[in-house]
Amino acid sequence: MNRGNKVYRSIGLVALILCVFAVGFSTGRVFEGKGFGFGGSNNTVITGDKSKKIDSLNFDLFWDIWDTLKDNYVDETKIDAEKMFYGSIKGLVNSLDDPATIFLDPEETASFNSSNEGKLFEGIGAELGYSNGQIIVISPIDGSPAQKAGLRPGDIILKVDGKDIAPSESIFDVVQKIRGKAGTVVKLTILHAGDSKTIDFEITRGQITVPSIEVKESSNPSVKILKVSRFTDATVSLWNENWDKAVDSIVKSNAKTVILDLRGNPGGYFDSAVYAAGDFLKKGEVVSKQEDRAGKVKEFKVTRKGKLLNIPVIVLVNSGSASASEILSGALQLNDRAKVVGEKTYGKGTAQSVLSLSNGSSLHITTLKWLLPDGSWLNRDNPIIPDFIIELTEEDFKDGTDPQLEKAMVEVLKSLK
Repeated sequence: MNRGNKVYRSIGLVALILCVFAVGFSTGRVFEGKGFGFGGSNNTVITGDKSKKIDSLNFDLFWDIWDTLKDNYVDETKIDAEKMFYGSIKGLVNSLDDPATIFLDPEETASFNSSNEGKLFEGIGAELGYSNGQIIVISPIDGSPAQKAGLRPGDIILKVDGKDIAPSESIFDVVQKIRGKAGTVVKLTILHAGDSKTIDFEITRGQITVPSIEVKESSNPSVKILKVSRFTDATVSLWNENWDKAVDSIVKSNAKTVILDLRGNPGGYFDSAVYAAGDFLKKGEVVSKQEDRAGKVKEFKVTRKGKLLNIPVIVLVNSGSASASEILSGALQLNDRAKVVGEKTYGKGTAQSVLSLSNGSSLHITTLKWLLPDGSWLNRDNPIIPDFIIELTEEDFKDGTDPQLEKAMVEVLKSLK
């Protein structure tokens, strides 16, 4: 088993979001590279600091297949050792049948990190996710080619450039096909949610930079719109710093009310969602809970005095609101701090730990369940249900109207009377 040991050491050496570069993936991140170890013999699985023997597995089978492919496959030009190696790792990770637990090679990791840091990237500008085994648009980014073309949250992607998406393809396989240089065109075959006929979209890729947080003016000078596109920047501390700047600008403007717009927000850092909740909720109130594989539950409460405690707030969500954005909206709703307007959210209630590996690749592994303040597990069957359900229609998309924002404005102004 000498070669088997070599493979294990290689994994140890090279040894988690929704990914957004030209296209995105919603993730919830807890920590990076902590609490995991690699080592030992090839027939040992490391789980924290405990090991479990799997004596029934013989890794000679892996090498027999590797050598057979290398020596006998008809088209020798397709034999790529690195591609085979990464494919083996991805197959291992994908065996868990968890779309959020993924292995990214160095190129995919670099794109993932760049998108989370808000750097310039090229593509169509849409976050992708999974639903019932299909790849869907979680949300097009504001002002992106995807949004201008008419893509919507919940759209199912069936084909890319006329080729069907195979059941075996991961979200990152599809991402590789969709992304590309600005000015080039990609053709997507889409099925809108609830429709029976597919539509072909030809989208010209562009250059996209996405700010994580913006303060916008509304039609009423008493109301500020706090738009949060994601809960990630280069670091948690940088996101929190940007949040503080936005909140300070609202305070200085003497705004009377706030509309917190979390539509199309695929999530990000759990800690940042908790931090943001601290500006709306009283000290000691429960923001969320986390449950580990052993069933142990940890509460996360507000630990600071917020700056927006006395300002009425309405929260906007839609089916593209996922992960950390659901944590924040659920915390405000269940603590009776805010009413929620829009559509039911995505329902992503798991957290991924991100292991940055030595060759630039990364492993995103689901390690925790996210619970709402009432202790219920946030998931696809238990998303955030708005107090006022307002869906955008085909006519709204065509006319450029926003009945969700209009309803939020009506509700938030009621608090001034």
